[in-house]
Amino acid sequence: MSSYCILLNFTDQGMRTIRDGAKRIDAARDLAGGLGIEFTDLRLCLGGYDVMIQMEAPNDEAVAKFVLAAGARGNVRSTTLKTFSEKEYRKLLTELPA
Repeated sequence: MSSYCILLNFTDQGMRTIRDGAKRIDAARDLAGGLGIEFTDLRLCLGGYDVMIQMEAPNDEAVAKFVLAAGARGNVRSTTLKTFSEKEYRKLLTELPA
């Protein structure tokens, strides 16, 4: 499984219906689960992004399907980052070509 960080911003529609936020989180978890994705963390943010989701997914294609389907609902826009754990990062460092 690979790790990803999804950074979300609410659209105007998403803000108008923000009181439905808990239902949308549940729906997003269900959507992700159907694609083999597991949320490992979800946080409300202050600053440049409104929400951050950390997830584990079987592949990039599953994440692409998730963000496209979530975006199509009209409540959020996303930025997706593929991430590496510290252990994975350290391994990559030891394998750098000279």
